[in-house]
Amino acid sequence: MSMIGEYARVTPAELDRALGDPAWALELVGGRMETEAAECPQPELARCLDIDKAWDALGFLLRRAAFPVDIVHGEEAVPAADDWGYGPPRYLTPERVRAAAGALAEISGARLTAGVGPEDLAEAEVYPTVVWERGEPLDYVSEHYELLRPFFRAAADKGDGMLMWLG
Repeated sequence: MSMIGEYARVTPAELDRALGDPAWALELVGGRMETEAAECPQPELARCLDIDKAWDALGFLLRRAAFPVDIVHGEEAVPAADDWGYGPPRYLTPERVRAAAGALAEISGARLTAGVGPEDLAEAEVYPTVVWERGEPLDYVSEHYELLRPFFRAAADKGDGMLMWLG
């Protein structure tokens, strides 16, 4: 079983409700994920997005770039939430989503991965280590990063918050 980085855009009212009723939030997000799995909307139109197994590499690269927002793990825990896969969900407020979108606009995927090779990720034991030990290029990571940029921009433009978890 793989650990997949998952995101869901939520309105401020939905975020408030999710913080008080995480079971409701899981149902909301599950319904949206099911609908979007059939529709496959572009990131700027999507309410949900997954970055597959690129999450840990993105976290490593973003920390290296001193990125101002934790867009991989979120910054706050959803109180009293059950496990949504590999732990409970976390979230970003609309203000932090705006900050993240602004920072994402400043860094391209190519710039994020510049000067870093698979050997660096393997040495840092970045998940999934077997991929980096094989010497796979970081194109996979930069492609998923490039999906996050319009996803966060759309969320910021609409004033949305963000739920995130490893599923």
